[in-house]
Amino acid sequence: MHGIVVVAMTDAALAPPDAPTSASGTPCVLCFNANDPSGAGGLAADMTALVSASCHPLPVATAVWVGDTRQRHQLLPLEADWIDEQARAVLEDMPVHAVKVTLAAAADGVAAIGSILSDYDELPVVTYVPELAALDDGAREALLEAAAELLLPQTDVLVGNHHTLARWLLPDWEDERPPGPRDVARAAAAHGVAATLLTGVARGEQLDNLLATPEVVLASVPFERIDATFAGAGDTLAAALAGLLAQETELPVAASQALAYLDQALVHGFQPGMGHAIPQRLFWADEADDDEDASTSER
Repeated sequence: MHGIVVVAMTDAALAPPDAPTSASGTPCVLCFNANDPSGAGGLAADMTALVSASCHPLPVATAVWVGDTRQRHQLLPLEADWIDEQARAVLEDMPVHAVKVTLAAAADGVAAIGSILSDYDELPVVTYVPELAALDDGAREALLEAAAELLLPQTDVLVGNHHTLARWLLPDWEDERPPGPRDVARAAAAHGVAATLLTGVARGEQLDNLLATPEVVLASVPFERIDATFAGAGDTLAAALAGLLAQETELPVAASQALAYLDQALVHGFQPGMGHAIPQRLFWADEADDDEDASTSER
């Protein structure tokens, strides 16, 4: 097992992925996501995060985002048949070890994905729910309804921002206290989800990130607040988690390692355009180059 390219949330040098000894030693992860032309999220995020986890990504385009690092203006879904044909072609060609789904397609596209997952129900499935502000109310409601009915029952780990998931899964919450991680996990479990990974839970000067079931919190990794707004963090985390599950890493360990990887990607993040910062998902390559330069200079 290669594992994700991170040792901990420290300044320690990170090594690049070990080279696989054979093609069969590299797990394949099927990714359903939209194309984001800015490279902040979408399939670009999936592919680079999975490479960092020593996995081979199988990117299936579900839609196209129109936007840049400042804002996503529009989501253009692909035909459901196109999604189905892309995925089944690779599923029939090579072994797949995990699936990562981002909720970025129309309701009929979600139905196509759900049908595929039901045919391959032995695979671990990580589903990420992004902020869908670019969609109008009707499209967003139809998408979330289809996801609740057709996707969540086949999802092993649901990933998303605490506020986003709570607003979706607990719309009628009336308690004076905000819903906690186990409350959100309990609502997800009602749809068949085994565990929920929530990000951005406010804890004073830190943001906590927790893997929870209805009964217990399985992992907790706090982040120091960074003075920047990022695009693509959720896709990065969900893809890294799917890659680690494809490596047969136990879920609590996989969640902690994926969060540690995301933390380093954010710390090393950069701002290529005029909008939000982007996680540097290949930060380990820069670290490896620095180590090599230092080693050479010491000779």
